[in-house]
Amino acid sequence: MEPFWTIRALQACRKKAQPPFQGCPVHREIPGNPGISCMTGQERSEEKSECVSLSPMRETVPALPERVCVFGTGDLGRSLGLRLLQAGYSVVFGSRRTHSSSRLPHGAQVLGHAAAAQSAHLIFIAVQREHYDFLVPLANQLKGKVLVDLSNNLRKNQYPEANAEYLQSLVPGAEVVKGFNTLSAWSLQNGPSDANRQVYICGESVEAKQVVIAVASKLGLSALDRGFLSVARELEDFPLQLFPQWRLPLRIAIGLSAAFFFYLLIRYVIYAYVTQGDDISFRIMVSLANQVCPIVSLIMLSLCYLPGVLASILQLYRGTKYRRFPNWLDHWMLCRKQLGLLSLGFAFLHVLYTLIIPIRYSVMFWVTEHTVSLIRENRTTMFDTTTAWHDDSYLSLGILGFGLYVLLGITSLPSVSNVLSWREFSFIQSKLGHLTLLLCTAHTYLYGWNRFLSASTYKWYTPPGYMLCLVLPSVVLLLKLLLITPCVDRTITRIRQGWERGADQRNPKDSQPLIP
Repeated sequence: MEPFWTIRALQACRKKAQPPFQGCPVHREIPGNPGISCMTGQERSEEKSECVSLSPMRETVPALPERVCVFGTGDLGRSLGLRLLQAGYSVVFGSRRTHSSSRLPHGAQVLGHAAAAQSAHLIFIAVQREHYDFLVPLANQLKGKVLVDLSNNLRKNQYPEANAEYLQSLVPGAEVVKGFNTLSAWSLQNGPSDANRQVYICGESVEAKQVVIAVASKLGLSALDRGFLSVARELEDFPLQLFPQWRLPLRIAIGLSAAFFFYLLIRYVIYAYVTQGDDISFRIMVSLANQVCPIVSLIMLSLCYLPGVLASILQLYRGTKYRRFPNWLDHWMLCRKQLGLLSLGFAFLHVLYTLIIPIRYSVMFWVTEHTVSLIRENRTTMFDTTTAWHDDSYLSLGILGFGLYVLLGITSLPSVSNVLSWREFSFIQSKLGHLTLLLCTAHTYLYGWNRFLSASTYKWYTPPGYMLCLVLPSVVLLLKLLLITPCVDRTITRIRQGWERGADQRNPKDSQPLIP
């Protein structure tokens, strides 16, 4: 019996052709398949363009994988070679010791530098700058090749020129591209994460950079072209940066912590020892730290939202959004995320210190002594509803503020913020952020309660620390309250939409409608 697909194909061809004459000796029915007739050679040639050939396709020889060369058999070179092999490339290592390279990935070929240079068009230079001299005798073999410089330095400005520029001067006939230097051997072995998926490249040849970008895309990386080879020094400085956006927030946190620590140390520990002779130095470890942490946390949270308020006031004063902010304000606004995360860390420490208060030896001793003294004197204390309301309100506002604190910290993570729309992210970070600042400020006000007017609170005529930390958040909240009033908010919204004060007077034609 004919295969099913043959029958269907012949039926399709039969429908397009003229029906055969009955009794024609040429048209015969295929045995076992009545109704299906064969055609003459001439008819078959005429119908060839309408019938699809279903004969098996000729087997094609699979294309050989593209060959890539890697100079350097260290950790970075081996890891890069392994990723290239996993991506489907044929990898050739260039080594001065071809017989002792036993740790190379399985499937890679090891040749001498000259032979390896001739075998591939794209060559990764995974060696340090001090060992570039071996490339000089290979200038002829490397002419027209694409050399990718992966090297980094131990410190900034270690050499007068960038490593990639120095490599280009050694091999002037090659096309040098700086790239892949921000990846580590560990990230290449374990696969890039979101934090190190992007690589930066630069070079003089557009075609050479396109070749490198294609390889990066096949490795699962995102390559960003930064321009010409003169940018290579900047790319080589990227791995040497140590928390560049965290320096100012860390300095502020350390400075505030040290200042308030010594301030509270004088007001509580030293004051008690000088005036009363009491040694309460043990309070330094927990009590004093539990006062410093919330103070620094509240101030840094205020510093996180103060630059936005200042920017709005500056735009309102200028009447336009098309003028740059001062450099100090720009830098301040860029590190708001770090300020907020550090303030969350101090708030978390405050919560932990507060939770261990009941199990402290000094607290348990004082509670026991107070209870025993009441029993001995046969005294009781009356329940104070006002104090109960104060304590519950103080704790409730603290819990709510810390909960929103945690929400702000979670939404600042890239894995969370990437799934939020801009309106959702802005609502959480701005609206809920100011609400967090309001709750934490109210929490601190309730902590002071009626002690603001007590003379005993001002030891050595100095205000307590929680009073000092209330100044900045109170100013931020008052300024924000003024900015959200309808008349001011409407003007700021118009400015951010492109309106400029005095533009209509300067250009009367611009104020006319486009459609009369």
